[in-house]
Amino acid sequence: MTLHEIVQTAASLYPERRAVCFDECINKVPVIYTYKTVINLATELTDFLKKHCNFTERFEIGLYCYPGINLPSWIIGILQVPAAYSPIDPDAPPNLSAYFMKKCNFQYVLVEKDRVDKFTVAHGHLFCHNSFEIPKVGLILFQRKGSNIEHLNDNNESYAVPSGLEAQALDQLETKPFKDLLDVRQQHSIAYIFHTSGTTGIPKIVSVPHKCILPNILHLRDVFKVTPDDTVFMASPLTFDPSVIELFIALASGASLLIVPNLIKMMPQELSEVLFQHHRVSVLQATPTLLRRFGVQRIKSTVLSADTSLRILALGGEAFPGLNVLRSWRGKGNKTHVFNIYGITEVSCWATCYKVPEEVFSSDHRFDSLVPLGTPLSGTTVEVKDANGSAVLEGEGQVFIGGEERVCFLDDEVTLPKGTMRATGDFVRVKDTEMFFLGRKDNQIKRHGKRLSIEYVQQIAEGYCQAETCAVIWYQLEKLILFVVPKGNLKKRDILKKLQERLPSHAVPDEVLLIDTLPFTSHGKMDVSELSRIYGSHLNSRRCDSKLKENELWERLQHLWKAVLNFPDESTSILKESRFLHSGGDSLKSLQFHDEIEHMVGKPVPGLLEIILSRSIEEVYRHILKTVFPSENLKLSCNNAVKRKLSESSREEPSKKYVQLKPERSPVVESNFVGFTAVTRGNRLLSMGDPLKNHSNTEQAGESEVLPSVRDKTIVSSANMAEDDSILNTPVHENLGQTAEKLMLHLRWKSDLGKCVDASPLVVTEKLSAFVYIGSHSHVIQAIDLYSGKVKWERNLADRIESSACVSRCGNFLVVGCYNGLVYVLRRSDGETHWTFATEDAVKSSPAVDPSTGVVFIGSHDRHVYALDIYRKECVWKLHSEAGAVFSSPHLNLLPHHLYIATLGGLLLAVNPITGNAIWKSFCGKPIFSSPHCNKDCVCVGCVDGNLYCFSHFGEKIFPAIYFLDPMTTLLTAAVRKVIYCGNLKQHQLYMQFHLFSIILPYKVKHFWQWHPQMAKYGS
Repeated sequence: MTLHEIVQTAASLYPERRAVCFDECINKVPVIYTYKTVINLATELTDFLKKHCNFTERFEIGLYCYPGINLPSWIIGILQVPAAYSPIDPDAPPNLSAYFMKKCNFQYVLVEKDRVDKFTVAHGHLFCHNSFEIPKVGLILFQRKGSNIEHLNDNNESYAVPSGLEAQALDQLETKPFKDLLDVRQQHSIAYIFHTSGTTGIPKIVSVPHKCILPNILHLRDVFKVTPDDTVFMASPLTFDPSVIELFIALASGASLLIVPNLIKMMPQELSEVLFQHHRVSVLQATPTLLRRFGVQRIKSTVLSADTSLRILALGGEAFPGLNVLRSWRGKGNKTHVFNIYGITEVSCWATCYKVPEEVFSSDHRFDSLVPLGTPLSGTTVEVKDANGSAVLEGEGQVFIGGEERVCFLDDEVTLPKGTMRATGDFVRVKDTEMFFLGRKDNQIKRHGKRLSIEYVQQIAEGYCQAETCAVIWYQLEKLILFVVPKGNLKKRDILKKLQERLPSHAVPDEVLLIDTLPFTSHGKMDVSELSRIYGSHLNSRRCDSKLKENELWERLQHLWKAVLNFPDESTSILKESRFLHSGGDSLKSLQFHDEIEHMVGKPVPGLLEIILSRSIEEVYRHILKTVFPSENLKLSCNNAVKRKLSESSREEPSKKYVQLKPERSPVVESNFVGFTAVTRGNRLLSMGDPLKNHSNTEQAGESEVLPSVRDKTIVSSANMAEDDSILNTPVHENLGQTAEKLMLHLRWKSDLGKCVDASPLVVTEKLSAFVYIGSHSHVIQAIDLYSGKVKWERNLADRIESSACVSRCGNFLVVGCYNGLVYVLRRSDGETHWTFATEDAVKSSPAVDPSTGVVFIGSHDRHVYALDIYRKECVWKLHSEAGAVFSSPHLNLLPHHLYIATLGGLLLAVNPITGNAIWKSFCGKPIFSSPHCNKDCVCVGCVDGNLYCFSHFGEKIFPAIYFLDPMTTLLTAAVRKVIYCGNLKQHQLYMQFHLFSIILPYKVKHFWQWHPQMAKYGS
């Protein structure tokens, strides 16, 4: 049986009943089709496609449209060919749709008549309009350019010659019948093809057989007891596979399917009126986010009221709300049956179902706040396994889903064993044979040394804070932010107080943000990217507004003290000798107090945390006062000290005073330039050899005089090093014993930088000297003699330093970024400021220098990358990253001449270093913290989704895993799990992994002579 056959059966039983209703909700009469009309239009489309399309064994047709009255006829018409349908969202990014259509190798796309212009503009380079319009149906057929050539068979019927791969696949199908394998090439087996959203990585192509989805529809139809009297709302977008359930559970039952425009779904008041007043919807399947948009009051008075039309409410696609939330939603006397449905697109569509018992809604009933996932649906197998792959009967583990026929094909999969199980990435707790959802693998975070589920925090917040709705994000992997749509006069302080009563200290959010409504994606799920953007804007506005007068400091400090320690506002003033820990504080609250103070004063306060933990509030006040208001005749305004939009006239000197530098000042170059070699973050090497001629008149020197020429043997980066074959030809194993002795490490010297050091050292060696340059979170950057450990000079910048310094092409300057938004160019000889350049947010990225031009490239959290000419003191170009802040370091490749940039929005950009124009880009789906690295064939970058992505220099994806290309290149990759992975490029082989006691920075090695099994004992 197939999807279209169950609709044909219902249509034969109920030809004159209402099948579909489309309501535009703009004072127009809703359009209604009967089952007879739906099937007639579908048959007309089927006949047209059979006449004008060439068929192969596996036939798929794209459907580019918005939901409308003809949608069921379009889908059934494609299925009757028989062919698989593949919805394409006109509002999706064109590059995502193009990727999908190319990956699926669509030869035909049906385009809604009103969307032809839009499709042609976005995809006209791939598909051509063949002038075929289908009468009455409202579709235009587009054909792939350069598609298979037509031939005529003996009956003068046209057919297409399959490509070599397709022909080979068909031969295999005919000669090798697999009894225990499912084959995607089996004739007419696939019902539809979807792609995942791509929010958790590269979008996956999911091909769903009829045999996989039919058990879902038939079982849920029985569970929900759907009859011809029901009205089912199509809440899901076409590209989200729950739409298949909504459409076919209605049309297979003789019920009516209600469709509304996408815009109405985003308008809670209008949507509730359409669903529950105009059309009396009785079956609603939706995400919790979509339901929350109605608001608690409207849910209680309309959706789940005593006289509501809603008989079935099935919530899925996200974590199910806690029981306290369900109770707050339900109006008195409501009889709606509520279901928790769970599944993944990779095993389309739902896997389990749980009906919430009626008795748990009584206020005095004691029941676990978490709702079980329920029992497997027909034909579905659900297993819970631990990290070792063993079954979990009690305790925590990951969910795996599959079944004998419940198998979908992902991406390029051709054959799969029956009963294939898919890892979901979702973790549950098994208790008394019930599964309770804990959270996504991606949402299991480690905070203050303890594991925490973001969904757990959200459920507690929503259940006990009397809010309309809540959402929690792990902002840039460092801050837990709670978004609350408040109900009534709910205040941040009240929310935090309730959370501190209900949550362990490590689970209390860093900040609470009150917003009017929560954003959601086209699939009706919470839009985490948009929430991150909202919080980022909030931080920027707070920085710009954080002006504080000296006479306000004491009063504001007491207010913060009371808020963090949960003292009532009306309590007496704080005694000056009060100490934080003695007043009920702890280490976590002290961190919160520390952050709130720095936000209040608008700048970092060095040494503040130690003062909070060990001194009185009066001493905390004096310490802040000394930092923020150092003297009456030198008060730094917010614009000079704090704001991220810094003026370029501000210059930081060692005395911490801002002074004006003369703009005409030229770089000071030592009269006798000495060749140098510099090694910095990621093993990046810069070697300048020839001494310069005597430039005694440097004040008037032009650029050509200031910059030394680059020798042929200049080494710039690990991607384009001039290789010295002599070291490569020396086998390691010959001298392994002697090498082992030399691997013993001894402490030679150390230097105290005051706070954490997240930057990597820059080592610059000259003929007669060598120095190390390193910055820290204490605002200090030091120049240290490599051999003696003696500090040559030390500078205090205006804020924390996480950026690793680089040396200029001439060797006379250091370039380093700072949290205050400035890029500092310091004289290497004494640390004095040569120039500063202002970005609009913190600079954590490490700079890279172009050895041919001397231009310095650096990224900022303001989402831009800058090309700076430090000699002319100007910005050559700046480029918006399009997706997130730039934390990682730009990487310059010489051949081809590309600058590679990675962003926290998951984007890898290849940029022309001369013009700043983007050459190509690729979206990895999750934040990229690591810096790109190249060899002659490719560029690699690590992503927080656990994948190492590799692209050719022309933007073609080579792999999303640990495989390599160059036999002489070894890549060391550090993962957050405290493991270093090492592999050989050409052999696609992972050599070794090292387990560490702490997390270290990613690092890449260009030359690694040869691995030897005995090296393991030295490496570990």
